[in-house]
Amino acid sequence: MPSVPAQRFRGPILPDGEARDLYVVDGRITYEPQAGADTVAEGWIVPGLVDAHCHLGLDDFGATDDADTEQQAIADRDGGALLIRDAGSAADTRWIHDRDDLPRLVRCGRHIAATKRYIRGYAHEVEPADLATYAAQEARNGDGWIKLVGDWISRDEGDLAPSFPVEAFADAIAAAHANGAKVTAHCFGHGVLPGLIEAGIDCIEHGTGLTEDLIDAMVAHGTRLVPTVMQLDKFPEHAAAGGAKFPDYASTMTDLYARMPATIMAAYDAGVPIYAGSDGGGISRHGNIAGEIEALVRIGMPAHDALGAASWRAREWLGVDGLDEGASADFVVYDRNPVDDLSVLRTPTAIVLRGVARGVSRGR
Repeated sequence: MPSVPAQRFRGPILPDGEARDLYVVDGRITYEPQAGADTVAEGWIVPGLVDAHCHLGLDDFGATDDADTEQQAIADRDGGALLIRDAGSAADTRWIHDRDDLPRLVRCGRHIAATKRYIRGYAHEVEPADLATYAAQEARNGDGWIKLVGDWISRDEGDLAPSFPVEAFADAIAAAHANGAKVTAHCFGHGVLPGLIEAGIDCIEHGTGLTEDLIDAMVAHGTRLVPTVMQLDKFPEHAAAGGAKFPDYASTMTDLYARMPATIMAAYDAGVPIYAGSDGGGISRHGNIAGEIEALVRIGMPAHDALGAASWRAREWLGVDGLDEGASADFVVYDRNPVDDLSVLRTPTAIVLRGVARGVSRGR
């Protein structure tokens, strides 16, 4: 096959904003000038966006078929999310790895939840004695992460409650680590967090139950946070839906929501690394990582840091190159600086994945 001519992209490159010529040769980035390169697009160049909490292959009823999963992945890609950390899926999505036109995917495998304590059709539902076994199984089946359901409503207590005893969580985290995987967990409330953080969990999803002492513990342990602010904005709906039968649960959710912006920003101010996750396939439509970046800014995060939480910082966290010499050409081009105007995230000039540019407004 004839080689593809070198491509040139011109403009300020985030995060530092230095204006440069970026070339793509055989799907990889170089900053060495390439004679005869075709200028494809000009604008602000951003490392491929990252959705760190997304559910490919999942809908309201459980696993989707491959055709629906493909459309979800395309929507995420066309929204600029070129790297996805799966946050639990009932579908086997490993086939996405073989598709060069779909986002890079870091799979968590299937959620692991307590028996009859989570959304029907979503999770492996297990007893405490089996939690570590399933954690080891999903660690071997995934791409270096597993997902636990840390808490959920308890019908016995009528409120949020930890899904498993502290000891069972600790054994599961140790089992996952022994099998080479990191662990994250769905956590709305406070009660589940101390044991998880002390046991060395790697990441917390949502995190609305955090308090000052737990934030300090996260900093000490190096625990990450993916708050999914668009998910948290649904708390009033959750409270209303459960309020008649479970008034304590409704009260808890209302309180957590009222404190949510201050809670997340307290973690940010303390130095907890925070990353953006849209919860696509959970409560959010796919392809809306821009909405989560906007939501982080709305609760107080500076725009540069919010964008970094969904781009260069998240890529570094997940071990995927940004815009370094020789890296895979995965980036998005915008016609103005997204740090100054986040709305431009919804109208990219070009999306480049593995060196292939899509939706290009041609440069000169």
